[in-house]
Amino acid sequence: MLGKQPQRAQVPDQQKQRQIRRPADRYHPGVKQRVLLVEDEEAIAEPLTEHLDREGFQVEVAATLSQARRAIEREMPDLILLDLMLPDGDGRDLAKEIRRTSDVPIVMLTARGEEIDRVLGLELGADDYVVKPFSARELAARIRAILRRGRPTERRSPIEIGDLVLDPAARTVTKAGEPIELTPREFDLLHLLMANAGRVVRREEIMDEVWDPHWFGPTKTLDVHISWLRRKLGDDAQEPRYIATVRGVGFRFLVPEEAGAEREPETD
Repeated sequence: MLGKQPQRAQVPDQQKQRQIRRPADRYHPGVKQRVLLVEDEEAIAEPLTEHLDREGFQVEVAATLSQARRAIEREMPDLILLDLMLPDGDGRDLAKEIRRTSDVPIVMLTARGEEIDRVLGLELGADDYVVKPFSARELAARIRAILRRGRPTERRSPIEIGDLVLDPAARTVTKAGEPIELTPREFDLLHLLMANAGRVVRREEIMDEVWDPHWFGPTKTLDVHISWLRRKLGDDAQEPRYIATVRGVGFRFLVPEEAGAEREPETD
């Protein structure tokens, strides 16, 4: 469990508050989702960073509000983990600044577990509120759930990886400019994998997202749909260009530099 005591010394902020710039809406296929961890306690930041890295996220740590503002100015992350009690101020002030210009998901981390604190955090625009001490594994699951929902602009934006282009708004897929006919379920499955290109998507996550969280049928149906999808994409399970199997875990949509590098045998 990761947690800390709420008491800490206050250090005056020597940096001027900067205006937060909102990055242009865009999608970066094949790139790890970026998490900005605003946390000054090394005993929390270091193990949490290591855990999230193993989960497939790219983590940047900011120990103060000033550092967090500079990181956001450089590039808005995909999600912000925001401690509330920081050496140079209250994380809720940063949350208010961010919400003036961006809808980036924010998960607040705090030792304050009172109902009024949780309500205030959510009313400030936080997507989730996690009370310390917390489980890094549970927090990673919460992050995945929030990012799966995605921002509307991203979910409508076309995803282009190599010669494949998937348009969520039009629900079309083309390969080298030629249309590929997919069933609705196949399209949703491919969309989920391409939206998380380079990251292993767990079988449970796929079943929850593409089928139903309360699905009680055989999970073999996922393997069948993967097989159909590979066939329509012209993919080879033995030397995949698009969809690689991570046995016992799930599937990963390959970024171009990985294509053909996977050699895990599998029955198609």
